[in-house]
Amino acid sequence: MARWDPGAEQRLRKAALELYAAHGYDAVTVNQIAEHAGLTRRSYFRYFPDKREVLFAGSERLPAAVLDALRAVDADVRPWPAVLQAAVAVGELLADLAEDSDVRRAVIAASPELQERERTKLASVTAALRDGLAERGLAPEDATLVAQIGSAVFQNAFSRWIDGGGQQTFRSCLDAVVASLGRELDD
Repeated sequence: MARWDPGAEQRLRKAALELYAAHGYDAVTVNQIAEHAGLTRRSYFRYFPDKREVLFAGSERLPAAVLDALRAVDADVRPWPAVLQAAVAVGELLADLAEDSDVRRAVIAASPELQERERTKLASVTAALRDGLAERGLAPEDATLVAQIGSAVFQNAFSRWIDGGGQQTFRSCLDAVVASLGRELDD
């Protein structure tokens, strides 16, 4: 086997998702994932530090992407519309990159350990939004509130996008969530 396989990381991700979906996260080992991908355990650890991170690889770049998207919004735009513009930019990027999001979501939902990791990821997105809003001059308590709401709206919009099988644009899903929130707040 070659020392470097250009498709190894993607094969490992696919193998892990297939095995987790079929047998449950807790029942699958790194050895099984590597074998299913046609690779060795050692190859697995070249790409991922543990069996959990195969589902979250790349998520460490999400907070920076959110912060960059918020920074790219014109400084004259008010905080809430700025958060929504940033959410659209990042959401559309994720929608283009996301594969098997429905399966991944189901695997995460079935495991408390993975749910905790997902919450950690979302907390880092919220922190990035808060920091970006503070940079825009919003008071800390207001930046925290708007960031928390923005993160929840983003998460709900992405769930709607997944539920729709990726047939709708992320922007339309975000618009639907914002409209729903507006209706509920008006009541």
